[in-house]
Amino acid sequence: MLILLGFGGTNQAIAESYAPVLVFDDNFNTLSYDDFGNALYPSAYLPEVLSTHLDAQIITSPGIPPSNTMVQTALSFIKQYPSMHFLSEYDFFASKMPASVWISGTNGKTTTTQMLTHLLQSFGAQSGGNIGTPLAKLDFNAPLWVLETSSFTLHYTEIAKPNLYLLLPISQDHISWHGSYADYIADKLKPILSLGEKEIAILPKSVEGHSYCKESLGKLIFYENANDLAKEFGLDLKQIHFKEPFLLDATLALCAEKILFLQNNYALLNAFKIGAHKMEEFYDKAGNLWVDDSKGTNIDATMEALKCYQDKKILLVLGGDDKGADLSPLFGVIQRLEVEIFAIGSNTEKLCALAQGIAQCQACYTLEVAVKSIKQRLLESKDSKNYVAMLSPAAASLDQFSSYKERGEKFKLNALS
Repeated sequence: MLILLGFGGTNQAIAESYAPVLVFDDNFNTLSYDDFGNALYPSAYLPEVLSTHLDAQIITSPGIPPSNTMVQTALSFIKQYPSMHFLSEYDFFASKMPASVWISGTNGKTTTTQMLTHLLQSFGAQSGGNIGTPLAKLDFNAPLWVLETSSFTLHYTEIAKPNLYLLLPISQDHISWHGSYADYIADKLKPILSLGEKEIAILPKSVEGHSYCKESLGKLIFYENANDLAKEFGLDLKQIHFKEPFLLDATLALCAEKILFLQNNYALLNAFKIGAHKMEEFYDKAGNLWVDDSKGTNIDATMEALKCYQDKKILLVLGGDDKGADLSPLFGVIQRLEVEIFAIGSNTEKLCALAQGIAQCQACYTLEVAVKSIKQRLLESKDSKNYVAMLSPAAASLDQFSSYKERGEKFKLNALS
């Protein structure tokens, strides 16, 4: 029997393809059935059902934290009944998965995944995973999968492994989910423990001393920046039209292309278009510059965004669910620049407290109020052309929005209205 914990997009795709299955979710109030015949149980029913399905395959949604009662219950049963199996989405499809490149890191993994898939489109590569397409919806006959892989998925994955692993730089993120920064790093490095001698991982130099790197049998290539990778792989950075924060993403994609197919197609790479909500510039009717960086969901992303506009006065919309991260490095960068903060979301008061003595900070609480305040600030300014109004929240969006996309769209809509 197949049992699913959580009913997000990943498990919905599995339930559709493998119906009928049993689904448990904290948001279900009563037992019901969907159009595919899947039974949808409130999570409280899990112990009772597991006790009658001692050979169950249990798949957890990647976003459910290890501390969740459903996960803890499942793990306690598995300790008693070896015939039960607890699987990630990747583990469930491990035996069917074609050759794969896994891409992870704190920032840039979506863009790198998209760039590499763009470069390898003529070879039939498909992208999926955290980028939006569940593995159940991919073509298992495709020659190659390029998978954006979250730390959540890596935490639960024990069987599946990549053929090539690309890890972008790591900074504090999802600390409340993982429990500590050390555990977050360990989960990000977990795939290198499964690599064979001829399999490659490209990793940030900051993790070179980690015990997993010493244990790995794979060929590990460490980098500090795009220049390091260019030297290692014989790349010409002058032929890449992207600048930071996208230069490193582009360079990693080219490295993977060279490893896999011994070629580099700079022209095809340069034809790639960066997606919405990532350092997306637009102008209002008065000609003022606005930047939608709603994808900047952690401090590292926001710090990089700020550095791109360090020659301007920055009106920064900041805040949301910061996931327990230490925000002091961000305020260290803010202190060196001309930044005014318009705080929103569940950590508004925390941001205002951190800003004392460092930067002017308005407690706006909502995006609408923040944008309205910025408009007034630009109207009052005598040199608004020297300003940039930026949404780069260094926080997740789910405290007030359904996604970072909704947050970015509302930012742009309010700015242009």
